Amino acid sequence: MTATIVPPASTTEAAPVRRTARPIPTTRLVKVELRKMFNTRSGFWMLVSIGVLSVIATGAVIIFAPESEITYETFATAIGLPMSVILPMIAILAVTGEWSQRSGLTTFTLVPSRGRVIGAKAIATLLVGLGSMAVAFAVGALGNVAGSALAGVDTVWDISLSMAPQMVLGNLVGMAIGFTLGAVLRNSAAAIVGYFVVSLVMPGILVLLAQVRSWFEDLQPWIDWNETQVELFEGATNTGKEWAMLGSTTMIWIVIPLVVGLLLMRRSEVK
Repeated sequence: MTATIVPPASTTEAAPVRRTARPIPTTRLVKVELRKMFNTRSGFWMLVSIGVLSVIATGAVIIFAPESEITYETFATAIGLPMSVILPMIAILAVTGEWSQRSGLTTFTLVPSRGRVIGAKAIATLLVGLGSMAVAFAVGALGNVAGSALAGVDTVWDISLSMAPQMVLGNLVGMAIGFTLGAVLRNSAAAIVGYFVVSLVMPGILVLLAQVRSWFEDLQPWIDWNETQVELFEGATNTGKEWAMLGSTTMIWIVIPLVVGLLLMRRSEVK
């Protein structure tokens, strides 16, 4: 009888191949956030209202404004009033959606990096703001041409190339305030109420304080973001001091609170 010697099995086996998941591109995250803005009822009607109110404001100027006021600046101002309220609301809803709509668990499971999600929300908000303002400028231009033709007056284009970017920046500042409040409060209703308090109540308090306290009179323009925003809408921010005031109010009302809000968002529990 012969014995067969079997060689011992190898104790080393090939290690399993690990598959590394590729991170989701930022462009895809931005597209998802843009879809969220259009897919929700509140976001959809907010965006629709921009076009509707732009047309209504243009028609109101054509019907009620005197012939001497049929100018491009009049149309831009009339359209800008509702936009200055609607655009910050869109920014608030964009950043609070993960908490108020209870989609945070799904979002942050698919994309664990909350910073990337918040960054995508900021980019999407910026794109919506720029697109909305482009539509508003276009509607205002059509209204200016139609209004001057109906009134039988010359078409007046009284918004210079230096004024238009300042008007856009003024709206972006308002959206940034809304985005900041959404990041700090993480609740749609609370952030909307907070925005109206900051934009309507606080400016009056600061003006009153400047009237009763002489030492605060010179300090108020460096604190009141509403005053610097109005100057942007009017295209009156021209000197270095005025830009420095804008930087001061931006730091106080946007940069510092936004940093605090982002830190809270990255560490807060999502339920």
